[in-house]
Amino acid sequence: MDVLCVGLAVWDISAFIDAYPVENTKVDTQTLQECPGGPAANAAGLLARWGVPVALAATIGRDDYAERILAELGAGGVDTSLVHSSSVDPTSVSVILVNQRAASRTIVNRRAASPADPCRILARPAWDQPPGVLLLDSHEPAATRDAMTLYPHARTVLDAGTARPVAVELARQVDYLVASERFAMQFAGVSDLCAAANRAAAMRALWQLNRRCVVVTLGERGLLYGTDESFEYLPAFGVDSIDTTAAGDLFHGAFAYGVLKALPLAEALRLAAAAAALSTTVRGGYASIPALARAQELQAHGG
Repeated sequence: MDVLCVGLAVWDISAFIDAYPVENTKVDTQTLQECPGGPAANAAGLLARWGVPVALAATIGRDDYAERILAELGAGGVDTSLVHSSSVDPTSVSVILVNQRAASRTIVNRRAASPADPCRILARPAWDQPPGVLLLDSHEPAATRDAMTLYPHARTVLDAGTARPVAVELARQVDYLVASERFAMQFAGVSDLCAAANRAAAMRALWQLNRRCVVVTLGERGLLYGTDESFEYLPAFGVDSIDTTAAGDLFHGAFAYGVLKALPLAEALRLAAAAAALSTTVRGGYASIPALARAQELQAHGG
């Protein structure tokens, strides 16, 4: 096994509409799409499609959504032997409203704040080799601690979405802190990352937290990476976006690929940015995973 993704797996139900609905009205859609979702599951799906032996550790329920998640991830090549089927927790479900005109999305989640019967990894699976990379999203704290204990030599990547206490504590420990704009603003206490002073303050705060490798993703505005004293800006690739669902998840999966392959940091980030950009040109999240060759081509020749 090359990569172990630990975190959230959900079932996504996406409705594509022409504009965000006004409250207390009805909106019609001609396109409804369902597929697996969640940061860890989407990242695992990308890695499997890119030819990487990858496993997922997550909590799901024992319902139809759970069966569909396992079936589709398994068909895509993801090892689901560590996915825990809880008898008391329902499978997480996301209802996603995609504004086709703005390529934006609004997500409503049904998710247990803290699973009563969470995923655990209490013994090493019988894999040919231990994972070289752990990709974590902080949604499965117990399984995350288990994985880091069982595989202390694996390189660790954190998909830090919001500055919850568990995510902040994990950010202190990982080799690569890849934080969302929201996480960076929350942790640094700044209102935006548009002003140069705010960007510097955020990078300084995150570097003091992690002191290894800090990346802040800015969506369609690109990303920042570096240290508290010297950081770089990488612009996003220019593409015709129609749906941004899962773009961040796929960025993290592609970045984990770069870490696994020991790519230089800037090259790994550029590949991840290319994968994320390409995903926004296709409807859906899991369904929008781009081929490795397309991401490499955009990485090499696109803007």
